[in-house]
Amino acid sequence: MKVLFLTEIPDPGVGSSVRQMYQEARSLRRLGHEAVVVSTVRRREEVGEVEIEGTRVHRLHSDYPLRWRGWVSLHNRAIDAPLRRILEAERPDVVHAHLVHTHLGYHSLTQAARAGAGVVFTAHDVMTFCYQKLTCFHGGEARGGMDFDVRARPSKCIPCQRLRFRPGRNRRIRAVLERDVDRLTVVSDELGKVLAANGIRVDATVPNAIELGPPVDPEGVAALRARLGLEGKQVLAIGGRLHSQKGVGKLLEMLALLAPDFPDLRLIVMGERRIYDEEFRPQARALGVDERVVPTGWLAGEELRSAYAAADLFVTPSICFDTFGLVNLEAMEQRKPIVATVHGGSKEVVVHGETGFVANPFDVRAFADRIATLLRDPELARRMGEAGYQRLLRHFTIDRLTERFLEIYRAARAARGKVRGRRLAGS
Repeated sequence: MKVLFLTEIPDPGVGSSVRQMYQEARSLRRLGHEAVVVSTVRRREEVGEVEIEGTRVHRLHSDYPLRWRGWVSLHNRAIDAPLRRILEAERPDVVHAHLVHTHLGYHSLTQAARAGAGVVFTAHDVMTFCYQKLTCFHGGEARGGMDFDVRARPSKCIPCQRLRFRPGRNRRIRAVLERDVDRLTVVSDELGKVLAANGIRVDATVPNAIELGPPVDPEGVAALRARLGLEGKQVLAIGGRLHSQKGVGKLLEMLALLAPDFPDLRLIVMGERRIYDEEFRPQARALGVDERVVPTGWLAGEELRSAYAAADLFVTPSICFDTFGLVNLEAMEQRKPIVATVHGGSKEVVVHGETGFVANPFDVRAFADRIATLLRDPELARRMGEAGYQRLLRHFTIDRLTERFLEIYRAARAARGKVRGRRLAGS
């Protein structure tokens, strides 16, 4: 079987969904299948075919002011001709779309269906009905983050998006998904619920997964702790995209609450250093915890795995709708307990009271108390970390994901064949 993946981003070091896609491509090849990627770049000189992590990647050019995304993402005509040529040349059995909501556009799904491929669409986020990260559903500070109003409607979306709001956008996306997608999957049941609440059909949940690596070298972990000044310290870790909606500011408030009881506590922030320095360091200084924060910048490969291993526990305090959080799995691989947000799919990964805790980050005191419980009881933290690792092995490996998607690919091919049959009969 040949699978053609669609993603906006060719670099596996940029996004977790992209990293997972390349891991699935490797897994497919091990099973005797073929995988190829179509992606986009902003610079024309980067257009063309390259190989990334053993997978052929076709890079197409698309660049426009993102204020027009509500329009261009429905049908990006700059993509039409090059994508048609690739589909004709590659003749994939299945097209599996991951990220298409900016440059590849939803019309790419229509092109894939017209080419005769089975079409699978995986929703990694809420962009099929929301323009951003669904930050409005919980009611914010005023409601303690306890609302659950997830339906998109003009009265909510127009004040948020203003001139970027595109009337009819969501209706057109739903029509494409219904007509041209043979199987639509989500990465968590919670994401499936909010898509269904917005009139989008969901066929299956396929949880995110990771490709397990070899054991981390203890000497490398010790060297990293020494380099970051973490020797003899208790260490919290947060990683991924640094943004207020990921709860970084809330975590700094928690750190200030924890500081008096844990004088050796440090927080490593694994993300873009510039963003931390510009957006969060002033808050850390105001709270008196700046010297307790260790921003590492972007980490990758063995250094990233060593950073997870160097922590005592991992936190994901997102205040947006966090659909899954692949960073949770990366922490579980290093046997770390997790204190995770109640918003979104993390509670399907982190078993409260068994592999960590799930808490509401708007309740800063309660979330901090969960962190303190693990800091005070290293044996409990160890047991929860081990339980998390075993849960990872049972449910969230890339081999399990690949097996599940192969079933879905076969179903999509069969469904597309029936559609072709009906059309031929009608002609």
